[in-house]
Amino acid sequence: MRQERVILLNEQGQPCGTLEKYAAHTATTPLHSAFSCWIFNEQGQLLVTRRSLHKKAWPGVWTNSVCGHPQLGETTEAAINRRACFELGADIDSLSPVYTDFRYCATDPSGIVENEVCPVYAAHIVSELQLNPDEVMDSQWSNLEDVLSGIDATPWAFSPWMVMQVSDVKARELLRKFANGN
Repeated sequence: MRQERVILLNEQGQPCGTLEKYAAHTATTPLHSAFSCWIFNEQGQLLVTRRSLHKKAWPGVWTNSVCGHPQLGETTEAAINRRACFELGADIDSLSPVYTDFRYCATDPSGIVENEVCPVYAAHIVSELQLNPDEVMDSQWSNLEDVLSGIDATPWAFSPWMVMQVSDVKARELLRKFANGN
């Protein structure tokens, strides 16, 4: 895979440049474009993934299915498909927006900051998983309600963006509807 860049954003959310992905993620990470996707199987179970220990930010943390950064000239939907294939070895379909104006800033225990405008989507998996160990060290298909209960009871056990995404009542409800096939 070619070297990824992040699309830098001004405070109004407009693109204002790019920066190499690893160089961008520091203690002073600039605001940039990202995405987050919650992937479900035919049974309505959510794919929860554990980030590889090789990841710069939040290594080893449980999170939603796949996240990443769109590249210049790439739609968010195309970026989600690209990262699902790269990280999970999976094909997805039925991409559906869940929380289009999600924005967050969080600092991991090592001091690396995430500072993202990060629309959230749901999707269905249409192939088998083939995890990329450089990206994902473990995964689990889980009932969405069990995951939500786990997040509510132990938010520290999950990525901060995952916790913040389902703190939004509308996003939580849209994920439930998607999981139930509605």
